[in-house]
Amino acid sequence: IIAALVDLGVPLLVVERAVGKLPLEGYHLHRGHIHRSGIVAATFDVHVEAAQPERTYRSIDDMLAASPLPDAVKILARKIFLRLAEAEAAVHRVPLDDVHFHEVGAVDAIVDIVGAAACFVHLDATVVATPLPMGHGFVRARHGILPLPAPATVTCLRGVPTYAVDVEAELVTPTGAAIIAAVAERFIRW
Repeated sequence: IIAALVDLGVPLLVVERAVGKLPLEGYHLHRGHIHRSGIVAATFDVHVEAAQPERTYRSIDDMLAASPLPDAVKILARKIFLRLAEAEAAVHRVPLDDVHFHEVGAVDAIVDIVGAAACFVHLDATVVATPLPMGHGFVRARHGILPLPAPATVTCLRGVPTYAVDVEAELVTPTGAAIIAAVAERFIRW
């Protein structure tokens, strides 16, 4: 999502400044491009360079609440994280505050969510999305092998239109699902 927004013209500095306001260390951001079948697409990656603590939803929400992020970014980021944490809590049947975002995944999710929130606030646009494609198959996760779409993705997408495609791959991640579900004001077909 950040790659697409930066490719549309949001300065990468918007993302860098937002995540730079958080007490995170041991990672760096990389913007690049990938070529597939003659088409060039933007990429955005979070590279983790040092051990990361496991973070709970409560600790992440407290970090965001106490951060010097602009209020609009803070509110949107917390809304997205809440949607993701509620889905994880439902899937794993744990209290919301105890949902764990593990090591790399926590830093990656924090950067993705805060960076995306900063981009959407920067654009100040109404977000309209299309129904989301759902691939199939399996993915290896910390808890073992999960079916696709992942249970947390399905839960995040409650109320969001989707459609099945015959592609054996994870086309929508839980974090991506939480972002789109939280920011899209409506969904329309192409």
